[in-house]
Amino acid sequence: MVLDPPVARPLVGRLAVIGIGLIGSSILHAVRTRRLAGSTVATDAAPEVLARAKELGLADEIAPDVAAAVKDADLVILCVPVGAIGEVAAVIAPHLKPGATVSDVGSVKGAVLAALKAHLPEGVHIVPAHPVAGTEYSGPDAGFATLFKNRWSILTPPEDADPEAVRMVSDLWAAMGANVEVMAADHHDLVLAITSHVPHLIAYNIVGTAADLETVTQSEVIKYSAGGFRDFTRIAASDPTMWRDIFLNNREAVIEVLGRFTEDLIALQRAIRWNEGDTLFELFTRTRAIRRSIIELGQETAAPDFGREHD
Repeated sequence: MVLDPPVARPLVGRLAVIGIGLIGSSILHAVRTRRLAGSTVATDAAPEVLARAKELGLADEIAPDVAAAVKDADLVILCVPVGAIGEVAAVIAPHLKPGATVSDVGSVKGAVLAALKAHLPEGVHIVPAHPVAGTEYSGPDAGFATLFKNRWSILTPPEDADPEAVRMVSDLWAAMGANVEVMAADHHDLVLAITSHVPHLIAYNIVGTAADLETVTQSEVIKYSAGGFRDFTRIAASDPTMWRDIFLNNREAVIEVLGRFTEDLIALQRAIRWNEGDTLFELFTRTRAIRRSIIELGQETAAPDFGREHD
């Protein structure tokens, strides 16, 4: 997949990326490929990540800490776990220049917006964002420039957000290949609870259940993994710190969706118990249609075996 040609001029003067994992490094790759910023600076809390980022040449400058990274930055993107947003915001607050914009990439938006509002000073613009893209890999080596191509990036600015700041963040994500949507933070959290958070929780749970079954050995679970379980393990391989923070910071929406899911699961259990084949067939027909709709929107491939390469 090839990105469009570089834009005519940089969209951001100086861009600071805090956290050089999959998303942070992918942003840096995309920005460099399309020349979207006049200059880039990045930093990370882990010394080994900083060293590797230097080796990879991910940014024009690798800063030793967040205070140095945000100095003179026009746009700061926090690519850290949701649970760390408040702490990082408090540290960078005194070092942000007036008029700077702070954004993020977290999968939860209500808690992020509250944390940023609590710690950032007047005159700094807040435009939270969530690129709905990723892989099961993490770290500075995991990033690539086309990660966001034809994926959604959801912005959840506060009602009093500066229009120019929102436009800058929106234009940046669009230039990196994303489809941009704007919605309220609480609505985002409910939508993502059903489309991402609860599915991840189910994946973690089913893989853990399989590993705990006394009558099935772990070697058998690995050896005989069929397609469904195999795909659950891909989801369950996601970064544990990030997902711990997502569930703790979006607990209300997750619990609400889990309640509905539990009710539907009990109904499905009843249909199986009482041989209600028509009920099962109707459900499976509806869910198959949803899968086809996702493919039609270009959010998945219709290739055999989910597009996996074969020897």
